[in-house]
Parts: sequence; structure tokens; C-alpha cells
Amino acid sequence: MSDPGANERERVSPASGAGRWTPASEPEGESDGRSPSALDKTPSRIAGMFDRIAPRYDLLNAVLSAGLDRRWRNRAVDELALARNTRVVDVCTGTADLAIATVRRVPGATVLGVDFSGAMLGIGLDKVTKAGLRSGLRLVRGDATRLPVATASCDAATIAFGIRNVAEPAAAIAEVARVLRPRGRLAILEFGQPVIPGIRTLYLWYFRYLLPAIGRLVSKHNSAYSYLPASVQAFPPPQEFMKLIESRGFSHVRAVPLTFGIVYLYIAEKG
Repeated sequence: MSDPGANERERVSPASGAGRWTPASEPEGESDGRSPSALDKTPSRIAGMFDRIAPRYDLLNAVLSAGLDRRWRNRAVDELALARNTRVVDVCTGTADLAIATVRRVPGATVLGVDFSGAMLGIGLDKVTKAGLRSGLRLVRGDATRLPVATASCDAATIAFGIRNVAEPAAAIAEVARVLRPRGRLAILEFGQPVIPGIRTLYLWYFRYLLPAIGRLVSKHNSAYSYLPASVQAFPPPQEFMKLIESRGFSHVRAVPLTFGIVYLYIAEKG
């Protein structure tokens, strides 16, 4: 995937610490997840938070989702119904799990993963290298609202559990529309809130109380796993988010609830 702004957006080795965003330490007076500062999505703050939890991020994902996170990612790739040799950009790629799943499940696919956390990308690069997938998967440090990708150069785009961490999600979706070819496909995985009464009550208890406690214990970070439920609660409901996607140049938008609506898979097509 060529980069028309290569002089502005340097391709970097994720482990080098170079790139657009400078990781920031947690501000004084870490949030408990309920105060307004818990949802401060300043890019440097969010990147710094993910840099600090990166070493335990994959373990916590598996534990806190009871292993369902892999199934959700595979479903996202399969729903896109991608052809062989397709070109995909994975936005907010994190440790590259969705990008890796795409390369493995779509023959000949090439994927560019973009994220602003250098530590997360470093772990992702190690995983890509160990899996022998470097020929089909590149990782770049960058901004979701200024992707280092040429206009109309990708067949599909994916975002897994990252769009709610972007300060301007509408701008990020518009940027995805820019890099997609006409009729290009988009898949977004994001947490939701179940509507079935008993399941909803249990889920909210787990998400508000147990998940942050486990997250703090394992990650040794006081606020990251309080930020998670706060950010999910602040995220727009499916119908509202579908309208936002449509307003940024997409059609045939649908929201597929997964695991009782704990997660929603949004599928759309450009144009």
C-alpha cells in the first residue's frame, strides 16, 4: 500500500519508539472510571495508557472475554466475504490480532495495521514475526484520522474494539471511507450492552465491578480497566452508531449482535 504522505508520516519500526505520538504517563490523580477525566481521549493519554498495559493486554483479553475474543474477530473477517489477494487496512490494530486473523483466513490478503501505541505495535510485530506472516502484514504507527494510506487503495477496512478510543470517531470513519475503493467493505467490532434483562444485569455487574478489579490486579494499572466500562457506557447505541457510519459515506449498514449483544459487529459498504 503506497503512502502519498510518506514525507509526513514516516513508516517506523513499532519497537523503536519513533512515530507521531509520544507516549504519556498517566496524569496525577488517576481516575476511578466515573469522573469526566476517565473519558479524556486525548491521543497522547490513550496511547500512553495502552503502552503501559501492553505486556498483559492479550492475556487480559482472553481472560476477560472467556476466550470469545478470537471467535468475534474470526466472525468479523468471515462477514466481510473478502476475495483472494485483497488489500485491507486494520485501524487501531493494537497487538495485531485482527490483522493476523485476516491474513490467515483470506488467501493472499495483504494487511496494513495502524495504531498509535508503540508498545502495542511492538508486541504485535513479535507475533507477526513468530507466525511467519511478515510478507503479508505490515504494522505502522499512525493516527486513525490521518491514515498513512493512499486514497481509494484498499478493498476493506477493519476496526476491533478501537473506535470508541478515538477522540473523533466520525473523522476516523470518514478517513476509512477515503482509503477504501468504491464498494469497499468495512467491519467494526465494538462492545455493546445486552438488552435481555437477566443477562444485562449480570453483564453490567461484571463490567462495572469485577472486570476493573481483575484488570487492575493483572495489568498493575489503576485506571485502564475502569476506563473500559466508562467508555463502553458512553458509546452510542447501535442504531445511532449505524447512522453515524451512514453519514460518512457508507451504505448497507447493519449491526449484528454477538454473544447476547455483549459485542456488536457493524458491517457496511462504501457508496
